[in-house]
Amino acid sequence: MNKERMFGWMTMAIITCFLAVVVPLITPIFSIAESNVSLLVSAAASMKDALEEIKPIYEQSKPNINIKFNFGASGALQQQIEQGAPADIFISAARKQIDALEQKGLLVPGTRTNLASNRLVLIVGNNTTAINNFFDLTDTKIKKIAVGEPRSVPAGQYADQVLKKLGIFEGLKPKLVLANNVRQVLASVESGNADAGLVYATDAKISHKVKVVVTADEKYHSPIIYPMAIIKSSKNIPQSRQFVTFLSGSQAQIVLKKYGFIVK
Repeated sequence: MNKERMFGWMTMAIITCFLAVVVPLITPIFSIAESNVSLLVSAAASMKDALEEIKPIYEQSKPNINIKFNFGASGALQQQIEQGAPADIFISAARKQIDALEQKGLLVPGTRTNLASNRLVLIVGNNTTAINNFFDLTDTKIKKIAVGEPRSVPAGQYADQVLKKLGIFEGLKPKLVLANNVRQVLASVESGNADAGLVYATDAKISHKVKVVVTADEKYHSPIIYPMAIIKSSKNIPQSRQFVTFLSGSQAQIVLKKYGFIVK
């Protein structure tokens, strides 16, 4: 009987030692696999509708990943990142902002890529008939033209370039109403607070209250490119890489095309 008890104690001791050594090695593996991760994507306002449709598609395939967005003017988002605001991924509506972050060493090397491109269009309210081209904006009857603030809004920078190339910028300057992002430009035209506005083709596509009267010739402005990259301060670089790869894949690009973005 004593031998049986001793054998039992020895067996329990061996099992206890085994668990003490092995369990700590196994537990972290499961913890990492099952832990939820939130990715914060700072993105140009013009990407809002497309990215919000892409979000549930990705989260369905990656149930432990939660995508959150911070939409705004690309210049404002750039400044936030430079000042230390949290962000895992940055998607800009122009190269300028990504270039600035790259020069300051704030991007993960090798993660920069172009997601899509766009076109710049002149929009008016559906019932407007007096504006059919850029030169009609010079008419004295046209009082307000909404554009993005060119220092921080890429759409505003492109608008500036087009109006200057056409030689009508100085004459239109008193009429220009500056908006904090391209969606505010769209809203101004939709509400009738502006007679016309310059937005991306993708912004015009989501609205039933405006119409496109002309698409700006691409030779009049810098290429409208949406570069994206992972922010160096991100605590979720592996997960960010996966989402960036997904955005460049066929499922996400189908959605981008649906909203009018130009993809490869």
